[in-house]
Amino acid sequence: MANACLYSGGKDSTLALHKAVGMGIVVDLLITMLPKRGDSYMFHYPNLQFTKLQAEALGIRQVFAGTSGEKEKELEDLEMALKENGVDALVTGATSSRYQFDRIGRIADKLGIDNIAPLWRIEPLEELREIASKFDAIITSVSAEGLDETFLGKRIDDLMVDRLMEASKKYKINPVFEGGEAESFVLDAPLFMKRIEIASARKEWNGVRGTYIIESAKLLEKNYP
Repeated sequence: MANACLYSGGKDSTLALHKAVGMGIVVDLLITMLPKRGDSYMFHYPNLQFTKLQAEALGIRQVFAGTSGEKEKELEDLEMALKENGVDALVTGATSSRYQFDRIGRIADKLGIDNIAPLWRIEPLEELREIASKFDAIITSVSAEGLDETFLGKRIDDLMVDRLMEASKKYKINPVFEGGEAESFVLDAPLFMKRIEIASARKEWNGVRGTYIIESAKLLEKNYP
């Protein structure tokens, strides 16, 4: 049996993993879902192949599971992945989306596994400040009013937190992206034994939404004091 984290490589799943470990939970498996379409209701899409570097940096075994990305049907794919990997506890990065939280909860109840959501109902500003102070995370896609091409590839630092909170107030978007407004990728975190450096990347922008596509990246040693 395994304690697993539903892992996308973004800030929420990485922070949830961080907090779960802080709670004394030994997470020994990362499950990364690979949707066949970019508009999945449940799962991240861009740059998922580079989660392999994150798994290596964390020293945690990772499995990939394909999913159609179709609404509701993708839940069946997740359920199958949990069964196939003998999961008896699942850590997720849900923060405020009832859609995600309730559906994963139903699957967990059906399979008799623990559903652990350390970020559930966290204050958005609290989460963003923690990400800015402890993590090296970048924005990899934007698809909401108020988030333009200038956000792509930028680090979520204190300045970016202010920009996101301002956009949230002006355009009524979720500043931690729970509604799919944007996606992120973590390059370094407290649990990482190595850090990720992007060697090359490009931006795609269609005037409304865009993606920061990582083309190549590598692991580097961390410089400890």
